[in-house]
Amino acid sequence: MSGSNVLFDAQGPKGRRLSLILSGVGLLLLAAGAAWVYSVLAAPRVATSGVELPSMLDPSRWDIFLDPRVWNRIIFVGVANTLKAASVAAVGAVALGVVFSLLRSAQTRWIRIPIAVILEFFRGMPVLLMMLFILLAGSTGAYWAVVIALILYNGALIGEALRAGLVALPRGQREAGLSLGMRPLQSRLLVEFPQAFRQMLPIIVAQLVVLLKDTSLGFIVGYPELIRVTMNNIASAVGNRYLFSLFFVTLVLYLIMNLSLSWFARWLSRRTASGGKAGRAGRGRRRPPEDPNDAMLNMRQASADAAASATGGSA
Repeated sequence: MSGSNVLFDAQGPKGRRLSLILSGVGLLLLAAGAAWVYSVLAAPRVATSGVELPSMLDPSRWDIFLDPRVWNRIIFVGVANTLKAASVAAVGAVALGVVFSLLRSAQTRWIRIPIAVILEFFRGMPVLLMMLFILLAGSTGAYWAVVIALILYNGALIGEALRAGLVALPRGQREAGLSLGMRPLQSRLLVEFPQAFRQMLPIIVAQLVVLLKDTSLGFIVGYPELIRVTMNNIASAVGNRYLFSLFFVTLVLYLIMNLSLSWFARWLSRRTASGGKAGRAGRGRRRPPEDPNDAMLNMRQASADAAASATGGSA
């Protein structure tokens, strides 16, 4: 049986040849696309008036970034504002998602149904419209309009993810908690919810990546995040000559932030999928977390042993 698995999993000569051909064609297409993009960017531009302008790669379009004040006083300030709004919104979204998941999975219908309606409303409303509504109706200012809107929208999505994690747990987890004398809410908080949170943690972190990207919508409501300070403030001060270079620098900074958080999400997914054993090779194996059913049996056995020893001692 194992030989058949190896036979079907391994590629034959034709499969290896086809894979090699497809890889070569893909590399050629990528190289051709990169060469075309470079040729377009390196070609001189002709304005509508007939004046020839330097290419997008000309050093005269990038000399602004040699000034440290552009980085320290403008670009890095935009990065800091982006991360500040994203970090506060991430903490609030996770906290609100926990509350939504517990209320959404409540036993009482008059709690569960209204929360489901609220969640669907927040999930269906565009984030930008939510920012504009909070800014105009609440007069909160641009920063809190961005943060509150991101908390409400992403908190609703994280709450549904956590609720799905609670539903996916085996019923024995809840029954084990109840058999230990816990109340339903105690079993939900102490036994079920930690397991659901751990299972959904990669999904939550992936949603936080989306939250970080959505901070760019603060450009519309006047929040000085990265895109606004580069593509609007700097471009207005130095002119359209630097638009492409500002766009490229902004793109690279966003890629660094988003890819770093995405890498953390993938690492966390592998770590949680492997039971937290990644990176502990050669240091011995840790005992797996004890199942609530085993804990219940051990507790009963310990009680029985204690009762038997007490009886023997009195005799």
